[in-house]
Amino acid sequence: MAEKKLRQIAIYGKGGIGKSTTTQNLAAGLSEFGNNIMIVGCDPKADSTRLLLCGLAQKTVLDTLRESGDNIGLELIMKQGFNKVRCVESGGPEPGVGCAGRGIITSIGLLERLGAYTEDLDYVFYDVLGDVVCGGFAMPIREGKAKEIYIVASGEMMSLYAANNISKGVQKYAAKGGVRLGGIICNSRNVDRESELLKAFAKELGTQLVHFLPRDNIVQHAEIRRKTVIEYKSDSGQANEYRALAKEVAENDYFTIPTPMTADRLEEILMEFGLMDSLKDDYRI
Repeated sequence: MAEKKLRQIAIYGKGGIGKSTTTQNLAAGLSEFGNNIMIVGCDPKADSTRLLLCGLAQKTVLDTLRESGDNIGLELIMKQGFNKVRCVESGGPEPGVGCAGRGIITSIGLLERLGAYTEDLDYVFYDVLGDVVCGGFAMPIREGKAKEIYIVASGEMMSLYAANNISKGVQKYAAKGGVRLGGIICNSRNVDRESELLKAFAKELGTQLVHFLPRDNIVQHAEIRRKTVIEYKSDSGQANEYRALAKEVAENDYFTIPTPMTADRLEEILMEFGLMDSLKDDYRI
């Protein structure tokens, strides 16, 4: 019998792109397939698990350590959410004090010591702050914890700039940690020719467009109710899109070392799809 393999996946993307919402709905979809999942929130805002926990204000690892010291149990920093998804929030330092990336390093180290990475786990997701791939925020890929990277992007210009920069980080750590890029997840913003643009962008990076998530107001409605779409409206078309994404991630076997673009080449692609022209019109460049 083949040994069960734990898949550790880091999700990156520009701040505000919908990375945390996508990650939580992806986890919900995978949990419906019978998988055991843990999400480690790597954002000081500690909002990487709130939809799975129906808005429960979970105490972060760093807050717990500050209040209780090092002698704590796993039950203080891990809660069960929708479909028994295990939820952890790393947290961050007090505002203006210290490095937020240290929270990730501390949290993962503590989870390992407390035995959180159990043999029955199928997936661990690291939901990482914005497009930062330096210092502590690169820890999941720098230390080889996460072997798979997915980038959430849209057809917007700054989202693609961020995705290209993240690819540079993946390329940097690929040789040391064995990390690979699994592909781009498009969280649509209804940009003109968005699907075509993301496919061309992914191809240029040497990867793939894993899934195109259409824009639907039901996502916002679910967030207002502090739920994933899969829990809020299980029979909706958008819920099925997240299930399709989950299936594609589960079955994905195409992992590459990305080939990031130069700024000039990225702008050539944006010009080909009319984004730079639109920018010039908007700002009268």
